[in-house]
Amino acid sequence: MSKFFISVIKAAIVYFFFFQTAAYAAPGLPEGIEWLTNDSDPVYASPEAKKGGTLHSAIPSFPMTFRVVGPDSNGSFRGAVLDNQLSLIGMHPNTLNIVPELATHWAFDKDKRTMYFKLDRNARWSDGKPVTADDFVYTLEFMRSEHIIAPWYNDYYTKEIEKVIVYDDHTIAVVSMKPVPDLHLKLGIAPTPRHYYDKLNKDFVRKYNWKIAPNTGPYQISDFKKGKYVKFKRKKDWWAEELRYFKNRFNVDKVTFNVVRDYNVQWEYFKKAKIDVFSITIPKYWHVKTKTAVVENGYVHKIWFFNDTQQSASGMWLNQDKEIFKDKNVRYAFAHAMNIGRVIGKVLRNDYFRLEHGFMGYGPYSDNTITARRFDLDKVDLYMKEAGWHRGKDGVWEKDGKRFSVEVTYGFDEHTPRLVVLKEEAKKAGVELRLQKLDQSATFKKFLEKKHDVAWMGWSTSLRPQFWEHFHSANAHKPQTNNITNTDDPEMDKLIDAYRNSLEAEERIKLSLEIQKKIHETGCFVPTFMVPYVRQA
Repeated sequence: MSKFFISVIKAAIVYFFFFQTAAYAAPGLPEGIEWLTNDSDPVYASPEAKKGGTLHSAIPSFPMTFRVVGPDSNGSFRGAVLDNQLSLIGMHPNTLNIVPELATHWAFDKDKRTMYFKLDRNARWSDGKPVTADDFVYTLEFMRSEHIIAPWYNDYYTKEIEKVIVYDDHTIAVVSMKPVPDLHLKLGIAPTPRHYYDKLNKDFVRKYNWKIAPNTGPYQISDFKKGKYVKFKRKKDWWAEELRYFKNRFNVDKVTFNVVRDYNVQWEYFKKAKIDVFSITIPKYWHVKTKTAVVENGYVHKIWFFNDTQQSASGMWLNQDKEIFKDKNVRYAFAHAMNIGRVIGKVLRNDYFRLEHGFMGYGPYSDNTITARRFDLDKVDLYMKEAGWHRGKDGVWEKDGKRFSVEVTYGFDEHTPRLVVLKEEAKKAGVELRLQKLDQSATFKKFLEKKHDVAWMGWSTSLRPQFWEHFHSANAHKPQTNNITNTDDPEMDKLIDAYRNSLEAEERIKLSLEIQKKIHETGCFVPTFMVPYVRQA
């Protein structure tokens, strides 16, 4: 899940109106606050873990920026940067209870929209500056700024977070615009270093494209060469090293990400110990390529570990702003023309499972009655004829001189065999798939700019289903948002708004199921595969 930042001004001395500032001074904390902390959940790191050394990893393309907001910032490498920026609080991976990060204590107000936090007085930025209340106030100011060119963050931090109240340098309150469920998931924000950015201007994107901003986590970027590598180094005097939920973690001294664009070349690097960990989820690696000396002689170990977690919404995302996909019948026909089962059996050795919809694994919030549309030539014929199309001389559907020919954009070489099978099977249904392989950064850039026909990709998960980013009309028909299908449905908007505004779990569950049915009805997403396990070497 991406981490959010909230804005600030320096410890204020007077009230400022909401539209003028993000920080409020306060005479004193409300009476009756019940401060909470958590020093009793089980630790999940071993004291026997060895420290030192370098972890060598690979990335398929160099990041387009080191910024975590603004144009081109929402790529996969962003996670490596944000993993080293702590928030006020975290979540225990097993109990799901709140655990301390930058705050040692927290409290909930009875209004269900305010949380109070006591900051750890030892918290430091990587440049040695102390983390103070002002850094959390500045997050709001930063995220609301038009100069960062990040409409999603502008909207979120304007409409969802009302203010940060400063009581002293190490005590704050963060206030939501409205009561929300799981309040801690919303208000446990991350700081932004005012002393580093200070006043923003129109040059922000260019100026900070390759700057290394101070962070609060265990590692910081220490070196990079564009197109070649990015190196992280562990801080020798990291302020949180001995805290309960950080102790005995983050043990390697350095982490190096080398750009190795071809996955097969990455595997060869791994066999030569130039890469230390390699994902072998792809069946041919697990079943075939690991039959090699370094594995069979015990130098490399394999693991296959099943889990029970939220599943990535992986599949084919149809751009409804493209003329061909404006007709729902055509979208349904497209789904029935995709022989996902054939790919699972022929290419994936039945190791993968069919993803039925985009929100599997969320417990009662998941609608397990929904099933993905299966390969069915009769249904393709039915829907295409209803839409007024006919088969051309080459067997591809035609209408008004246009052929049912769409471009499928993807960013991973190892997925080519899957798409080749889909392409061949789609021909039987009268649908032509034109495969476009780009590097991963360029692929994601194209999706966010909404220039694709069909996006082949999967999204990261969160604790609860998130619908607004992907399916609300507020994020349609404009670049740099995650609604890459350009879904614009007033009825769905109402359901999503109600889901976001509801405080009752029972009501939110009901709305979640309704929204998932609406998404299925639009036909804008063709679910493909899910992998409820980890396989690594």
